[in-house]
Amino acid sequence: MKLALFDLDHTLLNTDSDHSWGEFLVNEGLVDPVHHRQMNDKFYDDYKAGQLDPIAYNEFVFQFLTKHSNQYLTDLHQLFMQKVIRPQMRQKGFDAIQKHKDLGHAIVGITATSDFITAPIFHEFGITEIIATNAEVKDGQYTGKVAGTACYQQGKLVRLAQWLDGREVTESWAYSDSINDRFLLEYATHAIAVNPDDRLEKLAKEQAWEIQDWSI
Repeated sequence: MKLALFDLDHTLLNTDSDHSWGEFLVNEGLVDPVHHRQMNDKFYDDYKAGQLDPIAYNEFVFQFLTKHSNQYLTDLHQLFMQKVIRPQMRQKGFDAIQKHKDLGHAIVGITATSDFITAPIFHEFGITEIIATNAEVKDGQYTGKVAGTACYQQGKLVRLAQWLDGREVTESWAYSDSINDRFLLEYATHAIAVNPDDRLEKLAKEQAWEIQDWSI
């Protein structure tokens, strides 16, 4: 298998879908604006600092999911896609995905953000194989808990190994913007830092990794 791995937030997207979802809920008047924005911003700052507690953060995000029906959540996510996400989808991300498809490579979207938020976004990029932090569902309803290993930092390698299930990868590419993905980038045969944060840019230069600008 030749494998191309794509991070989502600030890589394929010109924004962070997780933080943007929280802002979207505030702007739509669906959550307490002061408390929700304060918590959302705090977790986002932790993420950028590489100090996020992924379980605590995702359980914060998942609280909202437990209070509504699946149909309501599906409709709300479609509005989120329309208002927030589609304008932030990077054309160079589409181009890179198509390049790997043309070469016959397996393509996987891999993100610390939850499957609820990211699966529809990856699908619009034409990616159907997705490794994300999973929101637990029981009897068809969200429980508010994280199922399995959070797909964050070294957890991405754990989840990738589970997805591969023993299949051999002969060559791989990994695209990401964040120092949180240094483990994924170190794993790949070809590491590509996409609009990297300051710490990833420094590491990429030290490791002679390719740096690309996908900004729009």
